[in-house]
Amino acid sequence: MKTYVLKTEQAIPVSLAEAWDFFSSPLNLAKITPKEMRFVVTSDYNADTKMYPGMIITYKISPLLGIKMNWMTEITHVKEGEYFVDEQRFGPYALWHHQHHFKAIKGGVLMTDILNYAIPYGIIGQISDTVFVGKKIKEIFTYREKAINEMFGILKH
Repeated sequence: MKTYVLKTEQAIPVSLAEAWDFFSSPLNLAKITPKEMRFVVTSDYNADTKMYPGMIITYKISPLLGIKMNWMTEITHVKEGEYFVDEQRFGPYALWHHQHHFKAIKGGVLMTDILNYAIPYGIIGQISDTVFVGKKIKEIFTYREKAINEMFGILKH
């Protein structure tokens, strides 16, 4: 199985507490996901629910041609104010391991995402990553960066 890695960093002009509060709430994920993906958290959580190790989050998502899919992730690691990790338990990937790191910096927070993923179906999956999936994931993270900038502003150095 061929695995892929995507690493992104974004400086956000908010306190570490504010960044953690926003990004550790499962319901906020829809706010930073492209609208055309029709991303909906289907787990029964409210706005006050914060992530914890073992938490299961279920979603409906339409990543391709409007086809609805179910997706389930588990929050496997949490270090309050520093990082959390979500791993797919059911969904379109053979592997999905997404680390979210937060570090206080001058004027705000540096958020680092490290995504390790793999596509099923062997060589067909590798071709689909080259042709479509890898590009789509990068587009999602580019959208995320823009949405976060619009919500919180851009950290000026």
